Amino acid sequence: MYLCPHCAKDNSVNMPPKGVLKTYYDYDKIKNQYGNRLKDEISPLFLPLLPIENADSFGSLMQGETPLLKSNQENQTFELFLKDDSRMPTFSFKDRASFLVSAWAKEQGIETIITASTGNAGSSLAGICASQKQKAIICVPQNAPKAKMTQILMYGARIIPVAGTYDDAFDLSVALTEKYGVFNRNTAYNPFTIEGKKSIAFELFRQMNFYTPDRIFVSCGDGVIISGVYKGFEDLLKVGLIDKIPHIVAVQAEGSNNIVRNLHADKHTFKTSKTIADSISVDLPRNFYMSLDFLKTYKGQGVEVSDDEILKASKSLSSENGVFSEPAAAAAYAGLLKQSAAKKIADSEKVVVLLSGSGLKDINAVQSEIKIPEAINSTEFLEDFKF
Repeated sequence: MYLCPHCAKDNSVNMPPKGVLKTYYDYDKIKNQYGNRLKDEISPLFLPLLPIENADSFGSLMQGETPLLKSNQENQTFELFLKDDSRMPTFSFKDRASFLVSAWAKEQGIETIITASTGNAGSSLAGICASQKQKAIICVPQNAPKAKMTQILMYGARIIPVAGTYDDAFDLSVALTEKYGVFNRNTAYNPFTIEGKKSIAFELFRQMNFYTPDRIFVSCGDGVIISGVYKGFEDLLKVGLIDKIPHIVAVQAEGSNNIVRNLHADKHTFKTSKTIADSISVDLPRNFYMSLDFLKTYKGQGVEVSDDEILKASKSLSSENGVFSEPAAAAAYAGLLKQSAAKKIADSEKVVVLLSGSGLKDINAVQSEIKIPEAINSTEFLEDFKF
């Protein structure tokens, strides 16, 4: 079962799906069982709050433990940290979900997994399935970045380019799941993708010496990453390890703003997306209702940034911090820069920007921000060169 059958019966092709399932645990039992030892269980995997029986089910590739980098930029008054998930095995945050789904499938004896992807989730599933001796089938829109499709093919997965958008690829993967019974990893369809992505909250809690950051900037497309971040902190709240949820800021591209634009709307409307940040370009956010519920319940915020702001943020992030992120990840940093310029961040705050993918995933997107010099005559250059 992927969706609640009662809620899903009202679903239509032109609206986000209802009935996305949420995973619950016996929080009181966990508190009573572990007591003061609960913090110790967070490193490296917090198995009491995961639907996995054995840590060995995650396989041999590195899981999580990505660096939390301290940023010390000029004129910065608050404490800023960069959570660099481009250091994951396939270079994106999506590995967190793929690890969990693959591990659960392994424990259930499932050998083949399918997903729809603009590239990152597909390359993630393909790489992790390769390490787990599982088969992966990836449906991608035909205009997915070449680097991401190359990754998928190099990992040995079967790739199905779809004439259309991510939403078309998503629909095809679901149709194949329904027809052939293959296990589906789709975000906001398989509930365990959220359980995998929430691991970043556990890591942040531990890396910040068992405190929560005050504010977290998260790029949003279909709403699953931000739901995962919220779910992780919500679980920590329910077992009594924290007493507050961080202020989370959902950052979307102006050309793909179907979550932020609807955050306080009386009637939900959706428009076709167009942005340079392909990984967060979504017409119908598949986890729309859960992400909005989290944002409203815990008083989160939405910020929109232009493609130009995203590209400038990507360049600034690289040249000033040494972290090269793809546009979809740099959007979160653009959101930070926008709120900082508007003086919306207090000097005392500890702020985290979640950077979800490597810039090497889509080098074509940032060509407007650089200029490669022409070749020179080395002898003449040596004579004329000055530092």
